[in-house]
Amino acid sequence: QVQLVESGGGLVQAGGSLRLSCAASGRTFSNYVMGWFRQTPGKEREFVARITWSSGSTNYADSVKGRFTISRDNAKPTVYLQMNTLKPEDTAVYYCAARNIFRQEYDSWGQGTQVTVSS
Repeated sequence: QVQLVESGGGLVQAGGSLRLSCAASGRTFSNYVMGWFRQTPGKEREFVARITWSSGSTNYADSVKGRFTISRDNAKPTVYLQMNTLKPEDTAVYYCAARNIFRQEYDSWGQGTQVTVSS
């Protein structure tokens, strides 16, 4: 059973940076895709970034491209989301998720971590 635990959220001023971590356990992740999503009250959860564990290939939402970087540490194993030049509209609960590389749906989710960007 995959377990995902996020950390690193908090309050930061606009223009600042935060790094989120997602500690993964329960299996090996060589055939997995790890993603970051975010959600604000009253809105649907939206995709932020993903990384294919084995190849390290990445994809980003247009809204964060050039500001956010997703990476993974095979040894721990942990997935990171480095967030730079934060904007108030980045305020949300951020979730880590995992899916098998051959599936479309993410079926494992963390509990979420709050990120608040003040103007």
